[in-house]
Amino acid sequence: MKTPPVVPSNVVNLCQAREERRVLSYREKMNRVLESNRGALERLYATGALFSKDGARAGRDLLLAHQHLLKVVSLLEHLADEGAVPPPRRLDAVEAIYTELDALLARTSTLTQRTGHFLARL
Repeated sequence: MKTPPVVPSNVVNLCQAREERRVLSYREKMNRVLESNRGALERLYATGALFSKDGARAGRDLLLAHQHLLKVVSLLEHLADEGAVPPPRRLDAVEAIYTELDALLARTSTLTQRTGHFLARL
């Protein structure tokens, strides 16, 4: 009797899939905030408010938010193994990076909201 051929099965690493989805989620958040900041900066410039004292302060807030987003990009590259340094493998190191990501995105959101309040008054 002939045995049926062995069909290789695909093995999915669920932990890796969850991490990839988590990194993708953070990238999507970062892109939304970046678009929002870009629009706010364009509006500040288009209305001429950027050249006032309060407008300049709002512009500086947006630039600081952009600096935070650049740090977010760097951390996401580190997590996604896209950088020159291999990603951390210890769970506590990975969670520390996600904690830093959350803090940076929260600070960015605060700066963006402050600018949004200024733009709403225009």
